[in-house]
Amino acid sequence: MFKALFVEHPRAVNESYGEHWIVANSFGLKMIVAGLGTMLHGFVPGLLTHAGSDAIRKLHGEMTRRQAAAINAQHDRPAPKRWQPEYEI
Repeated sequence: MFKALFVEHPRAVNESYGEHWIVANSFGLKMIVAGLGTMLHGFVPGLLTHAGSDAIRKLHGEMTRRQAAAINAQHDRPAPKRWQPEYEI
């Protein structure tokens, strides 16, 4: 259960838990800021006319680059060897 919640996904995207925490929080903060800007734009349409769409394009581009890098990294490293005991009782 622990492994499924904290290890598998970061490993799948070629990150440690800490690296993944930083990246995920960075994306989340950017989305919050963009959301606030978009809400302000809704209230005053002449302000921040591209805030939401610009943020979405930037985040999509960053995520796409990160996904490609993670896929390339997985193909470059050999498959992990499964541990086998020398003998069984």
